[in-house]
Amino acid sequence: MYSSFGGPPLPMCDEAKDGFVRVRKRDLEKLTTEVMQLREFLPRVVNRNLIDRLHKTRVTQTVKEHLTQEHEQSQQECLHLKSRLDALQIECQREREEKLQLREQLWQSGAELQQHSDYCFSLGSAVCSILWNCSSKEDMVKQWLADGTLHTFLVIATQTLGSFVKTLDEDVKSRSEDYNTQEYQFVLALTGTITNIAAVTNGRDLLSSSSHDLLDTLIKLLELMKPGVFPKLKVLMLMGLYNTSISVKGLKYMMEHPAVLPLIRTLLEDRSWEVCLHSLRLLQSMLLEDVAQPRLGAALLDLDLQARISIFTSSVQPSLKQLAQQIMTDLQLLMQVQGCKQNKQ
Repeated sequence: MYSSFGGPPLPMCDEAKDGFVRVRKRDLEKLTTEVMQLREFLPRVVNRNLIDRLHKTRVTQTVKEHLTQEHEQSQQECLHLKSRLDALQIECQREREEKLQLREQLWQSGAELQQHSDYCFSLGSAVCSILWNCSSKEDMVKQWLADGTLHTFLVIATQTLGSFVKTLDEDVKSRSEDYNTQEYQFVLALTGTITNIAAVTNGRDLLSSSSHDLLDTLIKLLELMKPGVFPKLKVLMLMGLYNTSISVKGLKYMMEHPAVLPLIRTLLEDRSWEVCLHSLRLLQSMLLEDVAQPRLGAALLDLDLQARISIFTSSVQPSLKQLAQQIMTDLQLLMQVQGCKQNKQ
């Protein structure tokens, strides 16, 4: 057996049992030299940088292990999300198929509703056309008043007229030609019937006393319809308002309504001369009454209104020209009366 320092091993003495070993002096010196060399070179090798690197290595290893765990957790979450995505895609596909089915049902229902609507408007147009013809006879209107059914008819007429223009899109509202449909013919005949009712004394009294909603609706619809649109319908509405203004109650309601005079100013710009004519007739109806002049005197003497009326005094339409000239004469008399009153004051 050889020692770790080379050469044959030395014989063990008895004291070796107590932990002592006999070493050659040359080997001891060699060991001492090696220890001294280690003491000299070890600090150069094991310096602060090495310790920092070892520490960073341990930290890097810890971070790596942490990232590995996070990666495994992210993979699990990704698998979970993928399973949820698959389930949602299946659900989305099912809902898409249901939506297509509902859309098909909606289309079928819309087509059926349109057919039903066309039928109702066709029926309403036919019935109101008959009523329009019948209402031209004063005795028939008196009979309706006696039966007590006219009030219910006027309520339904108010609701129908109120929803007519609101259901039309802007493109239809701005058309210059009549919108020739069953719905339009229905509303036209309905308005004609109202106009004929207002032409009868008891009928206009009913409109003036208990059908203010209907009068408001007529005024509102005239405001909504643009110049050049539905001239026949506008004429019938203006005739109905004119017939109502013949009644004292109706005239009072027209005078107190804030939209009547601004509406007349607007309608005087319409491209239909008949609309302008009946707008002037409604204005003249209020102008000729002594009770109206104190209330509307300042508004009637508005220079802009007079300028618009003056244009029609040179119209090629004889009836429109004559009426405009009469109104201008009446306005001049009104101005003279107002001037005399101011001078007395």
